[in-house]
Amino acid sequence: MNFEEYRRHDATGLARLVADKEVTAAELLDLARNRAAAVNPRINAIVRDVPASPADASSGPFSGVPFLIKDLAQDYAGLPTSRGSRALMSKPVAEHSEIVRRWQDAGLVIFGKTNTPEFGAKGITEPDAWGPARNPWDLTRTPGGSSGGSAAAVAAGIVPCAGANDGGGSIRIPAACCGLVGLKPGRGLTPSGPATGESMHGAAVQGVVSRTVRDTAAMLDVIRGGEPWGPYVPGVPSSTFASCVGADPGTLRIGVRVPSAINPSPHPEAAAAVEATIRALTELGHHVEELPSAPFDDAALARDFLLTWFVYTAWELDEAKRISGAGDDSFERDTLILAALGRTTSGVDYVDAVQRRHEHTRRLTTFFESYDLLLTPGLATPPPTIGEFDLPVVLQRAADVLIRTRTAKVLRFTKIVDDMVDKNLGWVPYTQLANLTGRPAISLPLHWTANGLPLGVQFVAPLAGESLLIRLAAQLEQAMPWSDRAAPI
Repeated sequence: MNFEEYRRHDATGLARLVADKEVTAAELLDLARNRAAAVNPRINAIVRDVPASPADASSGPFSGVPFLIKDLAQDYAGLPTSRGSRALMSKPVAEHSEIVRRWQDAGLVIFGKTNTPEFGAKGITEPDAWGPARNPWDLTRTPGGSSGGSAAAVAAGIVPCAGANDGGGSIRIPAACCGLVGLKPGRGLTPSGPATGESMHGAAVQGVVSRTVRDTAAMLDVIRGGEPWGPYVPGVPSSTFASCVGADPGTLRIGVRVPSAINPSPHPEAAAAVEATIRALTELGHHVEELPSAPFDDAALARDFLLTWFVYTAWELDEAKRISGAGDDSFERDTLILAALGRTTSGVDYVDAVQRRHEHTRRLTTFFESYDLLLTPGLATPPPTIGEFDLPVVLQRAADVLIRTRTAKVLRFTKIVDDMVDKNLGWVPYTQLANLTGRPAISLPLHWTANGLPLGVQFVAPLAGESLLIRLAAQLEQAMPWSDRAAPI
């Protein structure tokens, strides 16, 4: 098998070839490693090698298929999980994450860990620790974040599918940037332990980015289900998610919303992505209606998301200090700013924001009494350029002084905060809803811009709606094929 043959197959197809003895796991691993050697210096997707032997692959459904895991919340025993931070680059973990065990049990051959922003705290992947990951469709642009390294590796053809996770859009944003499928499962459907119970109060979940719907569905089958140390036993459908691929989704009523409170005037390409999707949905017989207003208070949801995110970043930074003994100089300026903002939040205000998630959930649930799905752009703009979100030099110096003098709490009253909020959420205002409400959502690569950049669209489903998302996604994949598109790198 040569690389072009390798790239034409998704993970499901490669596993079938291995099972039929048409190719060996060793051959596939060599192809993946050779492709990584050829393109990773340009995209910086893989930041750590994992010792891998095809002979160790189990006889699971993906036996012998090369795979990458994210260097955040996907621990591999004996290796560091850096979380994108210099402070943790040399601190090995003691045990595998449950999600990693399940991937190994499925027969996947894990040979590397992928780039992520520090603590996964941004929608871009430009950590000081590893340097920026780059989008294979345009090396001057971001592959998104926080699973940007995984998305870049899949888009570049290193692997057909890679590990990802999502606390505010970190599966769907990179998928939308890189022309991939990105399903965020509902709260609790995939494991978080054993190192943690519910990450970010259940807002963060595990999953993958892939090129095909059938890979996404089959991967969800191998990782779904609770764990002994988990907070509850999630409900799972009686049939497999893979069996939903090709199944009729029925005639759906879909509500559409393009503007958001954070970005009332998205880029014309974001609107074009939704318009193309509406045309396809209508031709397929679905009923699509544009909504005059958002079915939830998106401005309040954004504030609640950011408040809890700031506090969580403060906790992440303090935990990293406890583990590593590092000081402030081992962390990025932006991380220190976010943590400082988190520390200015009272415990009562934090709990208040967490409790208000129920209000957002109830409003969304009311929407789903009339509609089956919510459709939005995946991104409000095409993928931004590398370095676009760097603070201006004047603001960098001001922030450094405040951090050094321990007076960073005044940052809340400065332009720095407004700039960070506008820039970091202004281009990705749509994804946080599914995290705070615990609902499943999927990004599909249904649009490419005039410049040849992917710009995905998002569907949000009600509770336990993963099967419906997969059925519709497979229908759209057949109507608007994308898996044969290859990034120009």
